[in-house]
Amino acid sequence: MRPAFDALLDIEDAMADVVARSTQPALAAIKLAWWRDRLEDLDEGKIPAEPRLQAAARELLPRGVKGVELAALEAGWATLVAEEPDVEDIAAGGATLFGLAARLLGSAHPLIAALGRVYAYENVARRGLMTMHRPMGELYGLTTHSFPKRLRPLTALAALAARDAKRPLPFEPQATPSRAAALIVHRLTGRLPKP
Repeated sequence: MRPAFDALLDIEDAMADVVARSTQPALAAIKLAWWRDRLEDLDEGKIPAEPRLQAAARELLPRGVKGVELAALEAGWATLVAEEPDVEDIAAGGATLFGLAARLLGSAHPLIAALGRVYAYENVARRGLMTMHRPMGELYGLTTHSFPKRLRPLTALAALAARDAKRPLPFEPQATPSRAAALIVHRLTGRLPKP
């Protein structure tokens, strides 16, 4: 499943990069719309010579993920270049991402959308794209669950986001020993750190 996950997260990262690198919101909106349209085109067999789109067509479409579903990720990033960003659009983008990833894993869980929302809040904040409220209330409802082993490659992302949410800013750098330890604990227990 690694290539499929990489393809999904590469699409997410491509849209995040458009927002992060843009100095003109209108231009960023045009570029995001390009990604949305090209992802929708995948369902019609139109595959441009863009490596991330080719990977999506090769790894995700055969696994039942449609281009139009991938295109729905754009709204969560497009709101960041709007005059008044909508936090709910950001959260919905995270829920969509986690829903698609859970399908790739062949597993469903009623809390996947909530995990995706927590991830989205911290992902946007960690990238420095918007100061978000910390999702502490949402986290309290998630820390009492032990998520199934099959979902833990995905829920590990939410575990790191939950860890970020409970710590003071600035964010701890990626790939530190303590973040690696948090991933190991999550892999063994399936639990998110308590706020």
